[in-house]
Amino acid sequence: MKNLLLILFTAVVAFGCKEKAEKKQAEMEAEAIAETEVEKPVQEWTVLFDGSSFEGWKEYNKEGVSENWKLEDGAMVFYPPKDRKKGEAFNLVTEKEYTDFVLSLEWKISEGGNSGVFWGVSENPELSEAYQTGPEVQVLDNEKHPDAKNGTTHQAGSLYDMVAPSEDVTNAVGEWNTMVITINHKEEKGSIAMNGKPIVEFPVGNEMWKEMVSKSKFADWEHFGKFTTGKIGLQDHGDQVAFRNIKIKEL
Repeated sequence: MKNLLLILFTAVVAFGCKEKAEKKQAEMEAEAIAETEVEKPVQEWTVLFDGSSFEGWKEYNKEGVSENWKLEDGAMVFYPPKDRKKGEAFNLVTEKEYTDFVLSLEWKISEGGNSGVFWGVSENPELSEAYQTGPEVQVLDNEKHPDAKNGTTHQAGSLYDMVAPSEDVTNAVGEWNTMVITINHKEEKGSIAMNGKPIVEFPVGNEMWKEMVSKSKFADWEHFGKFTTGKIGLQDHGDQVAFRNIKIKEL
């Protein structure tokens, strides 16, 4: 009987030890897997303009931001100079460059006004304007600016001179519009949404992009649309315009 009890006791202890060992081994394997797995980074918004300063921005081919751009009620507002010198421009660009991203911002155009938002801008001392490299999403008073009469590819929300918006969803002049621009070279796709509605889709970084450019006014522009990585730009087109709530999510 004693021998039988001893055998049973030994078996119980051995089973318990084995169970603990297997549990410990499983925990170690789980930890090892966790350490070797690469988690996909969480995409987060980065504020490019918080309404309080021009930090992170500068004028194209210049240092700093001139007094033509002012901070008013949480927005950056451009006031065109009355005594502008010939060839002088005050386009804003980000200090940082971006490749694949979702850009969200709000814009408000003056009556009869014209402006735009660029991406893929390359600062070059030999080029005087941001639009010589960066494709533009049009910002416009569709009712009173004459460029709106030059075709729908020149109207607000268009990929300028290349792809027209599917519909005009802009708010009245003097009201804010929310615009979201997505550029994804990995998927070779770009898109524009205005006031919550998708209105433009287009290819990027491939032969279809080149073909699209070849059929536009930019066909013979040596540097236009050639930079996969570049700066975000806000256009001085000679009219008052305001931007706010600018943020970006890198893809």
